[in-house]
Formats: sequence, structure tokens, C-alpha cells
Amino acid sequence: MGREVARVSEAAAQTFSEASSALDLDVSQLCFDGPAETLGLTEFTQPAILTTSIALLRALGETPDCAAGHSLGEYTAHVAAGTLAFTEAVRLVRERGRLMQVAVPEGQGAMAAVMGLTSARVIEACAAAPGYVEPVNFNSPAQTVVAGERAAVESLAAALKGQARVVPLSVSAPFHSRLMQPAAEGLRPRLEAATFNTPTFPVYSNVDALPVTDGAKAREMLYEQVASAVRWESCILRMLEDGVTLFVEIGPGKVLTGLVGRIVPQVARLNVETPEHFAEARTLIHATRGLG
Repeated sequence: MGREVARVSEAAAQTFSEASSALDLDVSQLCFDGPAETLGLTEFTQPAILTTSIALLRALGETPDCAAGHSLGEYTAHVAAGTLAFTEAVRLVRERGRLMQVAVPEGQGAMAAVMGLTSARVIEACAAAPGYVEPVNFNSPAQTVVAGERAAVESLAAALKGQARVVPLSVSAPFHSRLMQPAAEGLRPRLEAATFNTPTFPVYSNVDALPVTDGAKAREMLYEQVASAVRWESCILRMLEDGVTLFVEIGPGKVLTGLVGRIVPQVARLNVETPEHFAEARTLIHATRGLG
């Protein structure tokens, strides 16, 4: 993850060096070589993805007009906007990952993706399920992720059999559910101690899908999002309403590009995961801005 861009871009290589110094950890080795068991731990996954995403953005050399990020990606968006210094953000997300990991004892929580039902129907099903389970990612018109107590998530899956496709997620905790409130409280003093600047462009919040243009508001939204649902579909629709015509996903994977296509099939979109994607991205960005 990130090896190719670090080879061809000094800015990207420097990004990995900055992260390593900030965390006193060889982030390059972790991202490039693993081991997968360590990289899969939330405490390490979050700074690794943030670092790779910022390395790609710096190597691409384009500044967005606005940004949004799914969960962890909201930190990437704020680094891009200058709200947070990269080294500050990478330390924050490592602590965020650690706190989220320990908020719920292993094995007691679970998450699952529900596909083929409207979010309204998923909300109803969660309310009817025994125990605690709730929607935590409103990803697209027909994909909602739920989280909560393991038994409640399993009961929900059984109740929806034949109505929807329910896929258990291989995660270590019920992220973005109210069970994450201890993690949010643990992160609050770290957020309070961090320097938040005025974003140089709007960053749309996971919590309410509204553009954040103030540093203090950014801090509050990053606190709230730990134990609040990610309203990704609403973010995309609001960005469209505000005039966005091209969505560029920067970072490992292309899940968000796919979700954008399900929310608004006709909109222009692409992902930037390796240097091979830079030329197409620059061409589309410049064409959108009327630069060529």
C-alpha cells in the first residue's frame, strides 16, 4: 500500500517519513510489507490509510474545491484543507483507532452491511430487533451498514433473510454506534489539545452532511462522528447540490467511487490509488475547471 507512489514521488516518500517520525513507527515498512496481522489492527490501519492517502494527494499535486471523507477519511479531508497538520492528524487517528478498539470487549460487538433495502426499512428492522443494533453507515440508496451487540446484529440478519442480502463485516468493533461513546470521550481531550485551523475549502461532515468552514466546528464534528452514523449518501447529494460535478477518490481502494456511482450514476468520478491514475485524474480535473 503506497509503495509505488513513494518510489516515484519525493513528496509521497516524505509523507511516509513524516508519519514514521510522528508515530515513532516505521510506517513505510508497515504499509509496504505488513505484516497483515499488524496492519489489520485499527490502531495501525487508520494512520496507514491516512498516510497513503495524503502521499497520493501530494504526489498528484491538485487542490480540491471541497472534500469529504468516509469515517477516517474525514481526517484526510481536513489535512488536505489545512484544518489539521498532517503529523497532528496521524497521531490523532492512531489514538482514535486504539480507543475504538478497546471501547467494546472483543467479540461483543458486530457490524453487517444490508444490501437491497432502503435505509428507512433498515431503521424499522433495527427497531424491531431484540437488543441493540442501529444503522451506522448510510452508504447508498440500497446499502446501509448496521452495528451493535453481536446477538442483535445476528438476529437482524436472520429476520431479513429473504428480504435483503446481509453481509457480516470483518471488523473488530461496532464502529460509529453509540457503543463507541467511550472512545469519543477518550478522544475529546486529544482533539481539544490539537490545533485546528480554518479550512481553506469546505469539508463536508459525516455527522450532518453540511460543509464545515470553521476550525472549532471541525473539531466538534470529529468528536461527534466517533459515535454517530456516517451519512455518506447525504454528503454526496449535498455536494452535488452545491455544484460538484467531478468526484475524485484518493487513497487505497475504490469503494467510495462505487458508492458515488450508486448514489448518482450519471456523475463523473474516478479513483486515484496508484501513480498510473494520475494522468486521467489531472485530465478530468483540468477539463472540469476549463483549464484544458
